[in-house]
Amino acid sequence: MANTSNYKLSAAVSNLKYDDILPYKTQNGTVTNEFLQKLIEILLDFVRATNDRNEKILDFHHPAEMQALLDLAIPNKGVSLQQLIHDCATTLKYQVKTGHPRFFNQLSCGLDIISMAGEWLTATANTNMFTYEIAPVFILMENVVMTHMREIIGSNWVNGDSILAPGGSISNLYAFLAARHKMFPNYKEKGIATIQGQLVMFTSDQSHYSVKSCASICGLGTDNCLMVPSDIHGRMIPSELERLILDRKAKGHIPFFVCCTSGTTVLGAFDPINEIADICEKYGMWLHVDAAWGGGLLLSKKYRHPRLSGVERADSVTWNPHKLMGALLQCSTIHFKEDGLLMSCNQMSADYLFMQDKLYDIKYDTGDKVIQCGRHNDIFKLWLQWRAKGDDGFEKHMDRLMELSEYMVKRIKEQPDKFYLIMEPELVNVSFWYIPTRLRKMPHSPAREQELGKMCPILKARMMQTGTLMVGYQPDDRRPNFFRNIISSAAVTESDVDFLLSEMDRLGHDL
Repeated sequence: MANTSNYKLSAAVSNLKYDDILPYKTQNGTVTNEFLQKLIEILLDFVRATNDRNEKILDFHHPAEMQALLDLAIPNKGVSLQQLIHDCATTLKYQVKTGHPRFFNQLSCGLDIISMAGEWLTATANTNMFTYEIAPVFILMENVVMTHMREIIGSNWVNGDSILAPGGSISNLYAFLAARHKMFPNYKEKGIATIQGQLVMFTSDQSHYSVKSCASICGLGTDNCLMVPSDIHGRMIPSELERLILDRKAKGHIPFFVCCTSGTTVLGAFDPINEIADICEKYGMWLHVDAAWGGGLLLSKKYRHPRLSGVERADSVTWNPHKLMGALLQCSTIHFKEDGLLMSCNQMSADYLFMQDKLYDIKYDTGDKVIQCGRHNDIFKLWLQWRAKGDDGFEKHMDRLMELSEYMVKRIKEQPDKFYLIMEPELVNVSFWYIPTRLRKMPHSPAREQELGKMCPILKARMMQTGTLMVGYQPDDRRPNFFRNIISSAAVTESDVDFLLSEMDRLGHDL
């Protein structure tokens, strides 16, 4: 089936092709303008639809059905400009509106217009971030924003170092590499032979899978990433961490790295940083705080403590502005208390890029301190958003998201026949079960939980088929499937929370 739409170029332009516009035809500026203006019309209509509560979040089709609806073939000869416009419109027609006020499905929700404007400019500038030579303004912006984020982490972090990375998983990998390099600086040149013993690392059993992945990617083996038990709230148990450290030391192993999670993916739990930092200091271990999810609360005087108390004692911190702060994907940062580690750990001194005799101060060339070569410009959208909001605006945003989550908890408690709150949340993750009519008189028990868990995928399917609501679900090590609602979008209001609960009841009461 051909991709079609109601977006029409003029008759004089519609049948032209890619080589009839800039940069191929420098005299065809008006044709280029018409093509881009029509594309902007599509984008603006999508922005309006995303913020319209009468619009569906998605028009769901199974993969085979979707494939049949679309023309995705790569042609031998290129299509017309009009067809490209149709292709763009069709793509957004079937895209999930993740900025919709009733999309509660992922940690990254919302469509921040200022950040989006920044991403549009970034795409137009189309530059790499490895040298000041080709990205002077963006490099300086990155330096200013990263320094400001370190100041927020702690006053003793100002002279450290930071970089934007392609996602929290890679940010955590940077922390692992720096920790190993700090303890074994010769590993970079000599490899594993420089380590006389088995390295072991530790993380919560509720932590993001990327931490365990570091052990696999970097040669420790996943058996040497120890999963520390958590309490019923999902927080690492410090006494269990110390027990596991001593057990491995008794075997002659070398404990070197602890990852403390500040905002777990499912429950939104915060590991006790100060207690874990005491243990790391006692045994000479690197402390990394993975605040990819919960880091935004560093901006809130009301909610920062006790959740992130002690974060300044860490050696490294992952913090993703594309989550709670609402920057557009992707926007992930990794911060180090000690300056120079990124460079000494990752520098390869490629003389075709990082010459030492350039006409400017080469300390502003960032490319040699990262494991990438090409690095996307993720700073401008964050800088522009921060300019718009200021620290004060971000603090209000964090407080508002937390207050909305507290409102949802209140509304759930007011309807105990229909909803079961699993625990009081520390973050914007609200974990609960929906109770259909047939189970409302059944006493709560493990057997009832199993039945409620079976309802989750069925109710989620109904949400997607109607397109009115999206809420995520998953099991954990203590429970069968349950719903995890996320409020991280500035578009959400109390009425959207009320709609969420009433719509779940409308769709699921007969299950």
